[in-house]
Amino acid sequence: MLNEIKKDAQTRMAKSVEALRHDLTKVRTGRASTALVDHLKVNYYGSDMPLTQVASVAVNDARSLTITPWEKQMVSAVEKAIINSDLGLTPNTAGTVIRINLPALTEERRKELSKHVHGEGENAKIAIRNIRRDANSQVKELLKEKEITEDDASRSEAEIQKLTDEGIKHVDEVVKAKEQELMAV
Repeated sequence: MLNEIKKDAQTRMAKSVEALRHDLTKVRTGRASTALVDHLKVNYYGSDMPLTQVASVAVNDARSLTITPWEKQMVSAVEKAIINSDLGLTPNTAGTVIRINLPALTEERRKELSKHVHGEGENAKIAIRNIRRDANSQVKELLKEKEITEDDASRSEAEIQKLTDEGIKHVDEVVKAKEQELMAV
């Protein structure tokens, strides 16, 4: 029973760290990345489809992306999706190829993005601490129902705390790596 609680907590904490990594791929750094547009939805004959299902996305060089829709009539829909997105980028269309040039980040924008990354990291830490709280309350419930001894309960709480510390350390590593990527000129 205790092992199940610890395994569940560990799995959920790992998912929180992975969700943070996924969210931070959307934060634009000075380099072009296909992950920048992965979350965009394009209106494809009345239904919203992920951009990757209606076009191929490629990194041209360090500061530009090339998007090639598979159907010619999708060019305007893809353009519209990029313009309406929260990226603040302007697409340039040449026939069936859409180019996105990424402007260099200013120092002010880098600091702003750094604060955003810290905020996301803090949210991930809060999620991990909430998982710890849930796991500890499950252990206390077992203790209350006399299914485990007090020694087992305190040992389990210590192990759950160790898992929490590891999870927070991973979050800090992810945030630090993203911050270094942001501040690299």
